[in-house]
Amino acid sequence: MITMQDSHGLPLAMVRSLLSWLVSWLMPRWVRRLLLGIGLFLVALGLAVSCQAGSSTITLTMALSGIESVRWQPVIAEFERQHPDIRIALVEAHESTDDLEAIYADAFEQGNPTFDLVYADIIWVPRFAAAGWLLDVSDRPSAEDLADFLPNDLEGGRYQDRLYRIPLRSDIGVLHYRQDLLQQANLPVPTTFDDLVTTAQALRSQQMATWGYLWQGRSSEGLTAAFMEVLAGYGGSWINSDTLAVELDSPAALQAIQFLRRTITQGIAPERVTTYSEEETYRLFQDGEAAFLRNWPETWATVNSSESPVSGMVAIAPVVHAPGQESRGCQGGWGLAIAASTPHADAAWTAVQFFTQRQIQRRFALDVGYLPSRISLYSDPAILQHYHHYPDLLPMLERSVRRPAVPHYTQASEILQRYLHAALTDRLSPEQAIQAIVQETQTLLQDNT
Repeated sequence: MITMQDSHGLPLAMVRSLLSWLVSWLMPRWVRRLLLGIGLFLVALGLAVSCQAGSSTITLTMALSGIESVRWQPVIAEFERQHPDIRIALVEAHESTDDLEAIYADAFEQGNPTFDLVYADIIWVPRFAAAGWLLDVSDRPSAEDLADFLPNDLEGGRYQDRLYRIPLRSDIGVLHYRQDLLQQANLPVPTTFDDLVTTAQALRSQQMATWGYLWQGRSSEGLTAAFMEVLAGYGGSWINSDTLAVELDSPAALQAIQFLRRTITQGIAPERVTTYSEEETYRLFQDGEAAFLRNWPETWATVNSSESPVSGMVAIAPVVHAPGQESRGCQGGWGLAIAASTPHADAAWTAVQFFTQRQIQRRFALDVGYLPSRISLYSDPAILQHYHHYPDLLPMLERSVRRPAVPHYTQASEILQRYLHAALTDRLSPEQAIQAIVQETQTLLQDNT
């Protein structure tokens, strides 16, 4: 459900019932756009009325997913205590990254000035910046402050050498594994694709695990991220961000699709893995149904919680790769940007500085398990007491693979997902899927240059 609330959790009833319909997967996109436009207009009207009632207070609005809004409430309350003249209002969205992106994009496309802050996935920056929706903040942060951010996270906030987003949390695809099962079977942690297949088969044959390996096969951004890691692990690439060349017509791309398909045909992954997202896979893994799981590091905190059946049994390793290649987990992460249309740019920058500072990232790491985007926190004693594996994540983050930094990334990813999913479900051969992806993506990029 999509709702509007201020930082004290007070709903704006006039938009709650209207916007909640947007979560319906059956609703045509034009209807979603129409209702979203009407709803955000009412949100803007409500904010205007509240501002007139207390003109000395600035209200900054941004959208978050429902679970994120709950996690953000304590830090927003702290921000408002320290900055009593600024309040944060939230638009709550469905859990999907795609839905959250649509909320921002539809508002900006319609010229709706509702949002002042943009909580942005790393993959949105090229599109939002190229469209003129984000404020260039290149001259605002100090060089000293920027030096503490992970280089790949910081680079993910740039477009055409200008900075538009400050990283708040990092992310990278990793391999979760049941260390207790490997110890019982006297098997090493796999490092290559063949190692993973062999080890998973051995554990299944000994009836130590129902499934060997889980990954995200649903036609969604999770599939794109999982495929990017396998593709990079075979030495391949998808789109060259500088030349806009589609580079999937390669042996590496064919091997990547064949590997993912092999996990299904050989029974290592369930056939239904092609319907799984991050949530379904980690729940199965947490229930003790699998030996290995490709997912994001936040999963480690969940599956090792005191309520988890596999608590204390799960460790993290780099994603596997081909011999002669290197492990390259997919770079993820979220950060804060400022809407170019905001009339409160300075107040918004105050909020960006606060929420991305070391102390707040430290709090998110300890309370929620988010990976910090600040290098200094990977040696923080309090964090290491809870997450002893954090130092091991640094080299993974340093050699991560980034998804293409192109303005039409969303459409390119949808093309990739559609044909890749068809190959994984035997509706197309891997060769046919690759040809279709290359042709449609090249047309997309050429028509929009």
